[in-house]
Amino acid sequence: MVRSRVATIGVAAVLLAACGGNGAEAPKQKTELTLYNDKGAWSEYFEQMGALSKQSVGLSMKPTGYTDSAQYQAFIKASFRTNVKPDLFTWQTGGMLAEIVKQKQVADTTAIWQEAVANGDLPQDLAPYFTVDGKQYCVPLNVAYWGMFYNKKIFDEHGLRPPETWDDLVKIADTLKQKDVKAFYHTSVLFSFVWFEQLMAGMDPDLYDRLSTGQAKYTDPGVVAVMRKWKELIDAGYFINPGDKTDPGDVLKNGKAAMVSFGTWFNTSMTQREMKAGEDYGFFVIPNVDASLPKTSMIFESGPLCSLAEAPDPAASAKYLKWWTTAEAQEKWATARGDVSANPKVEIADEALGQVTKDAGSGEYRLVNRYFEATPPPILTAALDGFSKFVTDTSTLQEVLETIQKEADEYWSTHQ
Repeated sequence: MVRSRVATIGVAAVLLAACGGNGAEAPKQKTELTLYNDKGAWSEYFEQMGALSKQSVGLSMKPTGYTDSAQYQAFIKASFRTNVKPDLFTWQTGGMLAEIVKQKQVADTTAIWQEAVANGDLPQDLAPYFTVDGKQYCVPLNVAYWGMFYNKKIFDEHGLRPPETWDDLVKIADTLKQKDVKAFYHTSVLFSFVWFEQLMAGMDPDLYDRLSTGQAKYTDPGVVAVMRKWKELIDAGYFINPGDKTDPGDVLKNGKAAMVSFGTWFNTSMTQREMKAGEDYGFFVIPNVDASLPKTSMIFESGPLCSLAEAPDPAASAKYLKWWTTAEAQEKWATARGDVSANPKVEIADEALGQVTKDAGSGEYRLVNRYFEATPPPILTAALDGFSKFVTDTSTLQEVLETIQKEADEYWSTHQ
């Protein structure tokens, strides 16, 4: 009788263990993770990473890419309240990251950062972009240094070479104008901020920093001067139509514009179009407008790869983020896209991009946080709308700045 009871108890214990002790089946550790992202054009590269991670750490990864930024952000924020939760997702640093961290929606990755920095897989200089209230969140999906991609055949045809000064760049634009070639690409959607940030960083980077923290106003004389410089370039006829829907990669390849200003991630657009670096296109750092500045300002960005605080399988997500920072993963990621890497151990094949990566880490340039991340979300929304209006009608200069400042006043009145 005693033996029978012992056997019954043993069977019950096994059943309880199998059911997780509460009548529910114990969750199985995931072997495939979902990665929701706002980089739909990169799906093939994410798939390559998923195949490698399956071999390396037993975790495959399936990407789901969005191409509309607003729709994507709405989906991720909705996942905070629903059961449709991504294992991994891409986001933005700066105010957008701080916003969802303060809502306690993002997994803490401080331990991953500490180990990666100690191993030399991540530079300590990157940590502040992923730090909120002293802790790190997410890991670098990518890093990018901004400059100018140019159509080398157009430059060669007109005897042009990369500029060393701002005046050189304007002379190039003027020469191209005389040859009936548009010098620069710009757009009225999403990336409408590009020339604002570049001109401000090259004219007064200290003002740029103060503006992003509410210590300066959009109506201040220095900001007005930046807008007037921008107006001068647009009114001179150096830019293509900002409403042109042609993909910027095609704009550069087809010669619709001779130059496109973007981050080093744009190199992927060139490789996707089978363009060869040094033969079909090149890359240069944009000179400061103000030549007296001690260092050349270079726009910098780093996009985060994140996990939810309440991810479907927190351990699996953390394991993937840890692997993502390794040299093995980063070499594959950089090589596949033809881009730079957050991991200092990775050698960059493209000579121009490799050099700018080394120079950026040497202190030669003043790294300036990209406007999209440096600006609080409510102000950013107003600014993107304002800049979009400005590039289509430069007479709205003062109206645009006043409208953005109104939003900034409202935001900073309740935020330090």
